[in-house]
Amino acid sequence: MSDFWLRPLTTLGFLTFSSLVVWAIFSAVVALILFSFSLLLILFFHLRNLQELDNWLFKASPNNVPHGSGIWEHSFASLYKVVQKHKRTKQELKSAVLRLQNAAKAMPDGIIILGDADKIEWCNFMAETHFGLDNERDHGQHISYLLRQSQFADYLSAHNYNEPLKLVSTRNQGVTLSIQLVPYGDKQKLLISRDITLLEQTETIRRDFVANVSHEMRTPLTVVGGFLETLLDMEHLDKKQTRQHMQLMLDQTHRMQHLVEDLLTLSRLESEQNVLTEDPVNIPALVEKLCDEAASLSGGQHKISLTLDSDCWLRGNEHELRSAFGNLISNAVRYTHEGGNITLRWAQKGDEAIFSVQDTGEGISPQHIPRLTERFYRVDRSRSRETGGTGLGLAIVKHVLSRHQGKLEVTSEVGKGSTFSACFPANRIIKSSALISDEIAG
Repeated sequence: MSDFWLRPLTTLGFLTFSSLVVWAIFSAVVALILFSFSLLLILFFHLRNLQELDNWLFKASPNNVPHGSGIWEHSFASLYKVVQKHKRTKQELKSAVLRLQNAAKAMPDGIIILGDADKIEWCNFMAETHFGLDNERDHGQHISYLLRQSQFADYLSAHNYNEPLKLVSTRNQGVTLSIQLVPYGDKQKLLISRDITLLEQTETIRRDFVANVSHEMRTPLTVVGGFLETLLDMEHLDKKQTRQHMQLMLDQTHRMQHLVEDLLTLSRLESEQNVLTEDPVNIPALVEKLCDEAASLSGGQHKISLTLDSDCWLRGNEHELRSAFGNLISNAVRYTHEGGNITLRWAQKGDEAIFSVQDTGEGISPQHIPRLTERFYRVDRSRSRETGGTGLGLAIVKHVLSRHQGKLEVTSEVGKGSTFSACFPANRIIKSSALISDEIAG
């Protein structure tokens, strides 16, 4: 028999025995009165403890559980243990929920918990950013009241959530979101949103890149193929005409070769495996060589001058710097009319070292300048092809400068010309005095 029943039965047995003793000594009436009075005391004792239990249940708190006495002491002690266990469990659940909420808040994706009838129960910070929501203000609101785009309404009502929905944000211009609903529990849903703007831009660039490469390669291949067909169809080949055709095919072959070389250069520059090798580069000597090459490329059609305002060197990759500077110079030669001036300058301005190419060409409208370093972007497509440009030169310049922590600055005025400046930070500059010291030390 458990202790719970032992105490009351012992008390009841003692009371019965006492009543029988009183009955034997005095009378049955006295014994009955004593027994009844004792039962009333026991009843009062239990009622008082029940009153304490009722008071505690009305305002339950783990810190004010009644103590009681007798059999109630055991019951209240057990109740106290249950309350403490419940308190610990509640605290653990609260901590677990808090951790989940903190984890959800820290996620880079937007999360909205939708309850019955698709009403908002909770959302994290990224969801607030994506959809302009407020977790407190919009609690209990139907999601379709706040996302009023017809595409989302159709997606929500279709109940086919296997594939995500691509949605252009109406609140954040230029932002594209991927939205997917995940049903769970009892008529609940999880709405997950992800910013895929960069992925969409990358995909657009990829499509444009493939289209542009195909277009650029198709033109010279068409020319070469056309002349070859002409030559094959001619029964008697005219030597002079054949030579002209061969020269045109050679020009188009060179054009394709330059395009492939530029594509390979870009691929190499963008490769993570291509670690930048850094050596002291004699920029004044490099620029002088490029100036001679520019004069040869110009063929005497332009006045080309060189100004060396600094004798400092750069720490970097000579081949890449030569490619970047050469592209800036060749662009100036191609896009400057005959008789125009082209000025090359190597100078220091503040903490920066700057190589600039200034021309007196046609100039560039302001709306085109931010897009000049995009692959195959041309201000005038027809003229670019006439001058032999591949449309990748400034993209190569941008990547080379980025690898050297530099930047490209462009100033231009339509009808007056342009200046392209490659700017390098102080940590790339090697002073001539430092070079002399190294030679002496060596």
